[in-house]
Amino acid sequence: MNSKFLGTGVALVTPFKMDLSVDHEALANIVNFNIENGTDYLVISGTTGESVTITKQEKKDIVATISEANNGRVPMVLGIGGNNTAAIIEEITITNLSHMDAILSVAPYYSKPTQEGLYQHFKAISEASPIDVILYNVPGRTSKNMEPSTTIRLANDFKNIVAVKEAGNNVAQYLRLIKDKPEDFLVISGDDDLALGVVLAGGAGVISVIGQAFPKTFSAMIRLGLEGKAQEAYDLHFKLMDVIGYIFEENNPAGIKAVFEALNLCKDTVRLPLVPASSQLKAKIARFVSDFR
Repeated sequence: MNSKFLGTGVALVTPFKMDLSVDHEALANIVNFNIENGTDYLVISGTTGESVTITKQEKKDIVATISEANNGRVPMVLGIGGNNTAAIIEEITITNLSHMDAILSVAPYYSKPTQEGLYQHFKAISEASPIDVILYNVPGRTSKNMEPSTTIRLANDFKNIVAVKEAGNNVAQYLRLIKDKPEDFLVISGDDDLALGVVLAGGAGVISVIGQAFPKTFSAMIRLGLEGKAQEAYDLHFKLMDVIGYIFEENNPAGIKAVFEALNLCKDTVRLPLVPASSQLKAKIARFVSDFR
């Protein structure tokens, strides 16, 4: 089993200054905060990192800042995905992946391919990638579910497809994947609210949004889950349950950035078409953060 991706990975935000430029100092602080508090690996330039509004140069600069702050302490995963297979392959080919342990590639959005289309898309990515590939199924954003049979087929056919970040918020689908997967293939939760249950059922951990704001508590919860200590783990889950709901109430990553603002780690600025969390939601989040023990 690929132990690099066991436990808690975090889908890092991209902090912005008030002028909407990338706040590299805040980003480095968030990386250090996570590593020092138990986060097991870092995921760069995913949905939570607002990858769709980041330029190619900004992406390079973000990777450089995170790599320097990390300094080899934990594994890193880079988001390279989209709905243009040829463009993804080109990006994989021209990107320096020497510091990366895997790429995370989201299922194509908008195009709504068939299951065979999804298979062929990821087959092409697997064959182009010099490093491991983590599939990312998030039908709420892509409008197309990658069926467990397609994920399992890819897992069986390609050695460098080592895991799936499953974010369908569908317990039955998680259980099907865990039941049918090859022994060394990892099922990683992409749903913060379901992560502990997935781990207790045999999942490998989580790529979390909320985990980056409460890394000590969240990573301890996942660790206890991996050890089968359900009651102790659920005690921590219940401490975080309200804020997990809050951060997805309006939009991700506006919610998690409101948490970071309350923690004085970065501004809550997001790029259009996203807008910051409403004042009512920010007040709830600030209250949770100030009361959290």
